[in-house]
Order: sequence, then C-alpha cells, then structure tokens
Amino acid sequence: MHNQPLVSILMNCFNGEKYIREAIDSVIEQTYTNWEIIFWDNQSIDSSASIVESYSDVRIKYHYAPTHTLLYEARNYAFAKTSGEFIAFLDVDDLWLPYKLERQLPLFNDLDVGFGCANYWIDDQVKKKWWVACQKPISSGRVLDAQLNNYTVGLLTLIVRRAALPPNRSPFNSRYHIIGDFDLVIRLAAQWKLASIQDPLGVYRMHGNNESAKHRKRGNSELEYWYEEHAADAIVSNSPNFSKIKTLIIYYHGLNALLSGKRSEAFFYFVKMNWSEFKLRLFVACFLPLGIIEKIKK
Repeated sequence: MHNQPLVSILMNCFNGEKYIREAIDSVIEQTYTNWEIIFWDNQSIDSSASIVESYSDVRIKYHYAPTHTLLYEARNYAFAKTSGEFIAFLDVDDLWLPYKLERQLPLFNDLDVGFGCANYWIDDQVKKKWWVACQKPISSGRVLDAQLNNYTVGLLTLIVRRAALPPNRSPFNSRYHIIGDFDLVIRLAAQWKLASIQDPLGVYRMHGNNESAKHRKRGNSELEYWYEEHAADAIVSNSPNFSKIKTLIIYYHGLNALLSGKRSEAFFYFVKMNWSEFKLRLFVACFLPLGIIEKIKK
C-alpha cells in the first residue's frame, strides 16, 4: 500500500443476495489494495447481511440502515462513513475487472481532474447478450456540454476526488432515486475536469430488477425537476446542450403516453417538441405496436 491513497467504495444493497459475493470478490481481487468497502444495507430481508459478515477482511465495513430510504439518500448515509481521499461506487449487482482501480487512480495526478470514469460491459441476463456500453469515445477534460448532450458516465466506474465535493455537504440530492449520479456528474463537470478510460473496466448487469428499469416514470419526473432547478444555474443552463434535456423529457412523456395507450396525448407531445432526432423517433413510435415501443423505452 506504499503511497496508495485510500479509496472508499460505496456498496449499496437492498435484497442483493444473488450477486453480493461476486461484487465483493471483484473488489478483493483488485490489484490496487488500499481500499475500504462501506457496505450500506438498506434494510434487506434476505441473506445479504450474513453473506457480507462471512468475510473476515477488515476493509469491509458493514452498516445496517436505521430506516429504509430512497437510493441516493442511502448513498449519502454510506458516504458519511467514508474516510478515503477518493470515492468509488459499486452496487451489489455489478462487478469490477481486477485492474480497475489501478488503471484509474493515476489519472488523478492531474490536480484539475475531479472525477474519472471508464467504459464498461453490459451483461443483459434476460437476452443473454453482452456489449460495450459506449460505442463512441467517452469525452475527457471539460465535459459539461458533452455530458448534457450524451450522458456516458457509468456509476460503477465513477471515481470522485473528495476535494472536488463541497465540504460539509452530502454529495447526492437525497430526493433522487434514479438520476442522482447524473446530477452529481453534471455538478462536477461544471467545475472540474473528467479523466476517462475507453477500455471497459466493469460489468453492469441488466436483469429486469435494476432500479432504473423498474422506475422509468419516476426517472423522467426527477429529470423534469432537475431541469427546472438547474435553469437558475448560470453555468449549467448556459451550456448549449442544456435545452436538449427538455427535449428528452418531452420525448419520454410521449413514450409513456404511448405505453399507456394514449396515442393522442403522445401526438400532443410530438407537436410540442422542437425538431430533433427525438421528435422523429416519437413520430415513428406513434405508429408502432406496443411491444416494439416497450423495447424502445428500454
């Protein structure tokens, strides 16, 4: 551990017994060894606790939540237990490749880099398919406008320099359950440089029970709130692609209307949109069968 800064890994869990061991093992197998896992159990009722407690590694620190909370409020509670100079994230249904931390930590030698990310594999366990999440290069440097245009930061690869976070404040907006990492990344991008790695360094599992998949309408409502809140933020709202978020919100409202069988309402959203690729997508979706629209929404 010579000259290795401590990395605090937030591992949030709610009934994650199926995957926990693989996630923890992928951290233990890291070639970079100075880390701690802050395991925050959001009142699981399965065998999650006993699995974690079966490990004797003192770097794994188990905490049972006093009350069940929204996901990003739980992440804030976990963050409050951290000690590291760097903060990383790994949910129990994801995993890292062994050299993930070793590859990313040297990027922070540039003191203007406040956060880092990498590409990652997507493991669709329903369709039995694997693919790389980002087919195009992930932007680096001052990336605020690029990330507003096309958000590419996977939470499982995100590392944040503690000094880049506001002091005496929780990093996440606790009212979010779905888009809290997007909110954090955009706030970081407004002030700091991003260092990205194009190679996949983790595996994100899609299994139908991912929170983002289960709560898509909530995610769009949160994004709408986020847009209204950040309209008053001069740095973010003056970014050329800020308005694209509004277009995306309307697009998802239209798709949700189609999924509810309200085609006339969907057409209303189509008329409301400025011309863009999303307007064209919504127009095409208005004439598609429900099953195809559900695939588009995913």
